[in-house]
Amino acid sequence: MNKDTILAIDIGGNKILIGETDLNGEILNRIKQPSNISSQRAAIEQLIDIIDEYMDNYVVGNIKAISIDTVGRVNSYDGIWYEIDPTNKEKINISEIIQSRFQLPCYVLNDLVAATVAENLLGIGNATKNFIYLSIGTGIAGRAVTDGKIIFGKDYDAGEFGHMVVDSESNVKCICGRKGCVEPLASGLGMSNRAHELLEDYKTNLKVLPNERVSAKDLFDAYDLKDPLALVVVNQSLQATSNMVMNLVRIMNPQAIRFGGGVTTGGWYLEHLQKFLEPQTMRFVKYGVKNSKLNPNLITLKGCALFAIEKLNSKEQRICQQSINY
Repeated sequence: MNKDTILAIDIGGNKILIGETDLNGEILNRIKQPSNISSQRAAIEQLIDIIDEYMDNYVVGNIKAISIDTVGRVNSYDGIWYEIDPTNKEKINISEIIQSRFQLPCYVLNDLVAATVAENLLGIGNATKNFIYLSIGTGIAGRAVTDGKIIFGKDYDAGEFGHMVVDSESNVKCICGRKGCVEPLASGLGMSNRAHELLEDYKTNLKVLPNERVSAKDLFDAYDLKDPLALVVVNQSLQATSNMVMNLVRIMNPQAIRFGGGVTTGGWYLEHLQKFLEPQTMRFVKYGVKNSKLNPNLITLKGCALFAIEKLNSKEQRICQQSINY
């Protein structure tokens, strides 16, 4: 007899990862394809196609629900995807579309919420229920957890920490319209852009070519060799990130900060970040500022599945409680 499973789909900016998990969140099978998030409609059309393909060719268990995480602003309670970003938005109820098509319960959440769910249930959440999860990749965002609960915000827009101003004197403009936000100073794309912008001002052995991105790894390697351009760009990133972290610590009083995302993978960034953190500000962060111990390639997919498992369990509990009350 096949075991009960969850079909989890992680829609990222560059890829869709689809995985089938057991009811403990362990991944039994997964496939990956390039993603198309040029619009929400394009993403949903691709989503339906990939679920169809999986159902026809790859199922290993008895799928009880479908869970989907995606970029952008999402109402997890009603399954509504409001926007990819403020310039690319259409209110779409993904849950209704997928439930109608596949006759299975469907749950939808933001990708950073999914990663935070995994961190809460499998990671630092086992030591403290008050922490912040941060992701630094192409952009910067995260979620705060207080007393074990993720803060969503009235309009499901909480956690956009990349748009926190960390340098009031900076002339670097953010996509949000303000200057001095942490994302254009500290993210992977932000550091690459800064390397291009400052290229004529500093000597460098870095390959900074027109219309080509400078990788975080190349910047870190050059930093270790004391490359003048890399020193300026990376120190600016580290200072901006440390200001964001310390601001969040003062606002939220977390016991831990956990990082994910491509820029922090490998540990170099977090190791060098520590000296920028003021000990007095950080004195209540009992479990420190560290990388997540969870697999960075699977944390979001696992969280996506665990979100659905929790929803199914709470639904069963309500049904049982209603039966008892009856």
